[in-house]
Amino acid sequence: MNFFNQLSIWLSFQLSIIFLIGIPFTLFFWSIKKRHKAVIKLVSIYWKISILFFISLLLLIGKFNYALLITNISTFLMTISVWFWKDINDELKEYDISDSLTTTTKVWRWSLTFVSLNFLIQSIGNFNCFSFINSTGCDIWLLPSSNFYNILRSLFNFFFGANFTEPVAKFLGLFSLLIYALGLIQWSIIKLPKNGRNSCFSENGRN
Repeated sequence: MNFFNQLSIWLSFQLSIIFLIGIPFTLFFWSIKKRHKAVIKLVSIYWKISILFFISLLLLIGKFNYALLITNISTFLMTISVWFWKDINDELKEYDISDSLTTTTKVWRWSLTFVSLNFLIQSIGNFNCFSFINSTGCDIWLLPSSNFYNILRSLFNFFFGANFTEPVAKFLGLFSLLIYALGLIQWSIIKLPKNGRNSCFSENGRN
């Protein structure tokens, strides 16, 4: 069963790469080419929120105890971010299935929701890993971040001529998490009460 658990988690991360990174990149450049303001705004907001997912990968590399919890919070916020905006939802409803860009966007939103839900279910299966990632059996959650670790280590060595270690990843992850949390609190206090569920995509891209 451990093998199937590892395989399932590995597949979850592979799906994450496709639906959390690959498709949003495609949609972003596609929407710019089509000058579709609603989709541009939607994906732009998504990328801002998705920073937390990459922060969680840093924390997984650094073996921070609550890294898996933060990963699930990040996928939850990413899913909320693509459904939350009333003006974007209304705009997308105006297009029928023949419009390939908006149809792909709608399919991606549902796929993202499924991937996030699947990720949560997988995590609940290893519930103790939410609070103690270094406990027995949680190493399967650390393996998928190893590729990201290798990329960062190469880049870190190229630009700074230094080794990128697990403690460095943990420090950068926690520092980034603090900045992210402050930004989210600021948005919740200032912008959310002012704009509500209006993304203001029609106002020349202004927030």
